[in-house]
Amino acid sequence: MRSLLRRLVPRSGGLLHSLKGAWALRPDDCPCDIHFVEWLERQGLRNQAVFHFGTGDHHYVGVRLSESDLGASVMGITATRREYDSYIDLITHRPELAGRYCVYFGDIYTANAALLPTFDVVTLFHLCEFRTEKNDAYGALTDLDLLHLFARGTRPGGHLIFYTGSYAYAVAEPVIAEWAAASPVEEVEGYRTLRVFRKTGAA
Repeated sequence: MRSLLRRLVPRSGGLLHSLKGAWALRPDDCPCDIHFVEWLERQGLRNQAVFHFGTGDHHYVGVRLSESDLGASVMGITATRREYDSYIDLITHRPELAGRYCVYFGDIYTANAALLPTFDVVTLFHLCEFRTEKNDAYGALTDLDLLHLFARGTRPGGHLIFYTGSYAYAVAEPVIAEWAAASPVEEVEGYRTLRVFRKTGAA
């Protein structure tokens, strides 16, 4: 089996920049997922296609929105094997969630627009937290590249949302400013720890 894998998957010179461990739901330390679900409920936005960057081991966003009557569908990404395993366990025991909550394992900085659907809401709460020189080994996107890619994949009138409580927010803030200055977006009223932009054009 290992020899077969070596033939099918030649080494690129660097391993995928994945993460160890898993993130539990800690409302006092990192309430962004809770605030996002509250925001969506308060906005009354229905049938939204959501991309969620960083599922957590709790899968709070995917589970809550799958259970709600808002009709939202969520695609999440995790770079943590344990979180992906917990997603598999989740839908194995609760298969009714699988139709509205899908998670894939990977490095978000290898995202390819040709493989992604169009979204109504994109959460980029962890922008600038995980991009390091390890991603350079396989030509990964930069944080600014990533932001432009997901903004292009957001429908006009859709929203891109950032978390001001991120430990990397001081690094992300100028990246967001550069992106916003060059993009058809407007900042709208935020919610608690969230900073919200609405897409105003098609570019």
